[in-house]
Parts: sequence; structure tokens; C-alpha cells
Amino acid sequence: MPNPKRRHSKTRGRKRRTHYKATAAAKAECPNCHSMKLPHRACPNCGFYNGRFIKVPKTA
Repeated sequence: MPNPKRRHSKTRGRKRRTHYKATAAAKAECPNCHSMKLPHRACPNCGFYNGRFIKVPKTA
């Protein structure tokens, strides 16, 4: 494999990485309590997933 003959500058590497941005996590509405939750996970508010009770929700 060919290797670079000279080192790339920090600026050049940073210019290339400007398009690597983090995206916000997707949210879905819980069909039971209508609060926002992560998709494919049990609701932290009511403890339901896929129409069934899965776990006891944490209370503060």
C-alpha cells in the first residue's frame, strides 16, 4: 500500500473532519403514557414496551 511521503498538516486533517458531526438520538412517543422515549426500549416513565409491562419505573 502506498504511504504518504509527507505528513499532512493539522489544519488539513481538521478541514476533512468538519463533516463528522454527532446527531441527536431519535425519540419516539410512548403509546401508553405519550412521553418521549428511545425507540425499541422500555419506557422509563411507565415501564411498558410493545404493549406489555416490562419493568417497574424508577422514581426519584
